[in-house]
Amino acid sequence: MEALRLLVAEDESSVRKALVCMSESLGHQVVAEARDGREAVEMAQISSPDLILLDILMPRMNGLDAAKTILEHEVVPVVIVTGHTDRQLMREAAEIGAFSYLLKPVTRERLAAAISTARARFADLQLLRDEVGDLKRSLEARKLIERAKGVLMRDMGVGEQEAYRWLKRTSSQSNTKIAEIARRIVALDTTPRR
Repeated sequence: MEALRLLVAEDESSVRKALVCMSESLGHQVVAEARDGREAVEMAQISSPDLILLDILMPRMNGLDAAKTILEHEVVPVVIVTGHTDRQLMREAAEIGAFSYLLKPVTRERLAAAISTARARFADLQLLRDEVGDLKRSLEARKLIERAKGVLMRDMGVGEQEAYRWLKRTSSQSNTKIAEIARRIVALDTTPRR
């Protein structure tokens, strides 16, 4: 397992120390410890951890609110650590974006499994976000190409296929992506859009 930089947030000092020791025994580095939810939010901003272990019921701000606040600023895997098996809490943890849920008492093996699960789910989310970004860029490029074809058809008096061939040929000759050629054509078009 890859060594991670962790933030451990737990109000009970004996449990926090145990989580730190277990995490370090798994090869991870604990870069910050917090005793309550507000401190967890502050420490997350300062230390930029790779993963956060958050107790649910902490003073000043509960773990769910802390996770929500942290995740609004930066996407990082969060493992909720709790002694409560309340289904409503589990549902809320999932809704705010927690990547794993770990019941106390925590063992080294269960902690390793929760961290591994959170990392895998986080990697899946990142992949999905990248794919969505690629699809958005592809759609934007497609729209630009369509607009550029329209401009070329109008200005050159050619059909759609010839306008597209002209875009492809120009792209190839100039070693520039077709979407960039299309963007330039659309940017230079002074005809008002309807």
